[in-house]
Amino acid sequence: MAALQEGQYVKHFRYGFGVITASNVERTSIDFDLHGIRKFVTSLLVVELSDKVPPKREPAKRRKKASTTLAPVKSAARAK
Repeated sequence: MAALQEGQYVKHFRYGFGVITASNVERTSIDFDLHGIRKFVTSLLVVELSDKVPPKREPAKRRKKASTTLAPVKSAARAK
């Protein structure tokens, strides 16, 4: 199978509907509606092209990193 076009809406027999996010002759990544992103070997991939319109998704929200403030460590040499 040749590389698939990014943005195509496809149906996989196990994971259901999804949008192709990246594809080349070796690997294909699909973002499924219910199962998230999955990667496949392109030559083994079996999908049906869908004529349906993919649902609109909100961009993933970024989490802020927890701020970790470390107290200064007293060395043994300075403590004496």
